[in-house]
Amino acid sequence: MIGCIGLPAMAAENTPGDEQYRPLVHFTPEQNWMNDPNGLVYVDGTYHLFFQHNPQGTTWGNMSWGHATSTDLLHWTQQPLAIPQTFDDQGRPIEDIFSGSIVVDHDNSAGFGPAGSSPMVAIYTSAYTPQHPEHAGVQAQSLAYSLDDGQTWTKYEGNPVLDRGSANFRDPKVFRYDGPAGEYWVMVAVEALEHKVVISKSTDLKNWEHLSDFGPANATGGIWECPDLFPLPVDGDPSNTKWVMVVNLNPGGPNGGSTGQYFVGDFDGTTFTSETTDAAPAAPEGRVFGGFDDGDFDGWTVRNDPSSDVAGPWGAAPATGTIPGQQAVSGWVGAGLVNGFLGGDAPTGTLESPEFTIDDDYIDLLVGGGDHPHVDGAQLSNEPPAGSATLFDFELPEGQNLAESGWALSGDFATDPDRSPSTQGGEGYLGTRRINTFEAGPAGDANRGDMTSPAFTIDGDYVSFLIGGGRRADGSLQAELLVDGQVVRTQTGANSGSLNWASWNVTDLRGQQAEIRIHDDADGGWGHLTFDNAVIGDAPAQVRSDETSVNLVVDGRVVRTATGSNSEALSWRSWNVADLRGQQARIVAIDNNRGGWGHLLLDQVTFSSAGVPLPADGYDWLDWGRDYYAGVSYSGTPDPGSRVMQAWMNDWDYAGDIPTSTWRSSMALPREVRLVSTPEGPRLSQSVVPQIDGQLDLSRTQTRTGLEIDGPTALDLEGEVAKIDVVLEPGAAQKAGITVFGDETSGTRIGYDAAEQRVFIDRTASGNVGFNPSFASVDDAPLPRASLAADGSVTLELYIDRASVELFTAGGRVTLTDQVFPNEGATEISAWSEGGAARIRSIAVTPIAPTMWQSAEDGATAPPAKGKLSESKASDGFTVSMTQKKGEDATVFRLYENGTLISTTPLDADAGQRSVDVHLTARAPGTYVYTGELENSRGVTATSSTKVKVK
Repeated sequence: MIGCIGLPAMAAENTPGDEQYRPLVHFTPEQNWMNDPNGLVYVDGTYHLFFQHNPQGTTWGNMSWGHATSTDLLHWTQQPLAIPQTFDDQGRPIEDIFSGSIVVDHDNSAGFGPAGSSPMVAIYTSAYTPQHPEHAGVQAQSLAYSLDDGQTWTKYEGNPVLDRGSANFRDPKVFRYDGPAGEYWVMVAVEALEHKVVISKSTDLKNWEHLSDFGPANATGGIWECPDLFPLPVDGDPSNTKWVMVVNLNPGGPNGGSTGQYFVGDFDGTTFTSETTDAAPAAPEGRVFGGFDDGDFDGWTVRNDPSSDVAGPWGAAPATGTIPGQQAVSGWVGAGLVNGFLGGDAPTGTLESPEFTIDDDYIDLLVGGGDHPHVDGAQLSNEPPAGSATLFDFELPEGQNLAESGWALSGDFATDPDRSPSTQGGEGYLGTRRINTFEAGPAGDANRGDMTSPAFTIDGDYVSFLIGGGRRADGSLQAELLVDGQVVRTQTGANSGSLNWASWNVTDLRGQQAEIRIHDDADGGWGHLTFDNAVIGDAPAQVRSDETSVNLVVDGRVVRTATGSNSEALSWRSWNVADLRGQQARIVAIDNNRGGWGHLLLDQVTFSSAGVPLPADGYDWLDWGRDYYAGVSYSGTPDPGSRVMQAWMNDWDYAGDIPTSTWRSSMALPREVRLVSTPEGPRLSQSVVPQIDGQLDLSRTQTRTGLEIDGPTALDLEGEVAKIDVVLEPGAAQKAGITVFGDETSGTRIGYDAAEQRVFIDRTASGNVGFNPSFASVDDAPLPRASLAADGSVTLELYIDRASVELFTAGGRVTLTDQVFPNEGATEISAWSEGGAARIRSIAVTPIAPTMWQSAEDGATAPPAKGKLSESKASDGFTVSMTQKKGEDATVFRLYENGTLISTTPLDADAGQRSVDVHLTARAPGTYVYTGELENSRGVTATSSTKVKVK
């Protein structure tokens, strides 16, 4: 149950509100995966939030639309699954339900309802799977409609309604246009790889006519997704209205990763004309050190992969553009460039410049390709620790299987022992064989069982091994070290096909007998492990770097580095090297990655005095942080002077790895966006919706004023779910700010860099940062010069909620949103300064009353009486009904389908509600077992079960 009377999906002792990192004022699904918000619409006093949802697991997959409702955008009730993926008569998925929007068809223009009705119509992307008989691999736009306020949905039998034969045409946002050009429906959708918004019109939502295209423009460092287009008055003046085009981008954000940008301009009913498109940055004035335009590598030393039959990744000479099989390369200058895609992503190699003396303040370079940063202290080879002894390398004699070598196999792994060890799957293994639980049984990712090694003596300080495959935080998928039959060490994968080194410190276990067990009780995407080359010795293994990077090396150390953004568009990077003047250096381009986006692009290495202005600083971003993506606006909200927007609070760089348990991902707080005048023209100003004010516990506000800050400074403040208002006077400090979610060893720093006039969130020591190499970051944003106070002070408005920070400053012109995963119990709020003293003029910490996952006081004296489930057929599916017997009332009913939660319904005990009907449609042929739970503040009672066969 979600909402102010929300209760747990599990047993009462493990309520969602008690889970570490579960936010209390942000929407999260009760269980499983969520990404983009979809179908945001306000109807008859209710906000509907639909969202990309995997109803079967905590990783992306089985894409369907989830649904939640609220009357105030803060207290949410999760509804039954809205639009599920589509299956054929053999039970195979043939259509995933990708992102889209919902309109209320007040004129019934599509004819989906009876005369005089106003159906809700969903316009979504049908992502057809390879099994689809007609549209395999195509993304096209389709319709579904609801005649019962969004509770049940029927897919239109004439789908798709707009098909361009494209594999990347998606994310339709539809609105009703009424202007000089007429009145009709308008759709904006994206051709994702072409960085193009496609604008179409329709009178009936079924038949669409192409109007125009917008783009490419501004940020194109990643694919374009989730567009929006809407009008707003400037400064609230309805006679001065501009249109806002929103385009989300993955990756390519100002601080890397997923983000959203916007354009301001005009829409005449046919064409959107931007007034805020920036020209591409010009090449810097300076000396070109590596232009690669003369048919050779300018004296750089080329090391290609000896295993590549085409001399990949670099080739014998620079490329002259796009390589066959590659997406179109853009942004390079001159006749040639370094293109590491020769031979595809598989080859690895290095490209090293001649040595040079650093005589200029900046080194500028165009970089593209894979987003795989340099990893300090990592190895480029794949060697085990020196002096270590091999425990298990799986290079068994021909014809011998793992069981015959002394390993004990159980479950699916015992079905056919000859499957193990495997010669298939994964990258980065040593030799030819390894453990792969996907291949080790007949069911792929659904294989379950254990593989347990023979016993060995721990005679070293470290056990090291190569591991890859899926990541699970619940212990269902991991390598385990057993001593006396007890699990004493564990390691899971990283949702990656690439095996990499991990080590267990076993100093305290020396002399004891141990076993290694590969435990797989997981299914779904990445429901397998790969494991190889276990060794023991007195040193830990050195992690292999899978970088695609360009590095400046001085005295053997990497002192500056850059990587691509998973894009074939090259963009400028500038290294300020003024502090290195006079030193000898080399530039080394490294491609050490064989997986997706495992290549690097490089061009126009230039020495200059001024550098290249960061193009991102000139673009208009919805948010500068790493965790604000797929932001779109609600349709139908009553205030014409603003829009309410909501976004997914996650980032595709690490979305599947964040260390949550039964659920994965949150939505950002909903925001009001308005257009305000600035010296650059109208721009968006954002603020959390005013309903948040009703949740502020002003009676418990903690305040401090006039605080001198010189270095780390305790404030005797704390907060876990709170609004924080700070007025900071940087004074003589180079940087100053506050730390939230702090303890003795960690914290998230929010601060202001006075020299650069930038605000930032530093989460590099924010608690759990090791789950993905791209997570630990310092994310910053420039403050508009016109927003700076005359006295130099900076005003910060922050919202923290257990595992997130949302920062608003410059009157809402600048926002940064970042997830963080603090240490348990880390709630301290302190201050700090660097390079001098600063002053906090004022700080106020106001608790926010939770709106999610809080149990109601229902007056129950015992757990609920039992309920009975039954089912009845309907023309478009069937209904599962629950009737509660006499006895103690329940406040929540939850329905499970084959063990997966599909519906949560609050019960109005005061009104005597003791029954619920859940209508279900679009089930593939098969047998479905339904179970339920009734809950109140005293406990949980299981219902009876019922079975439904779908033919």
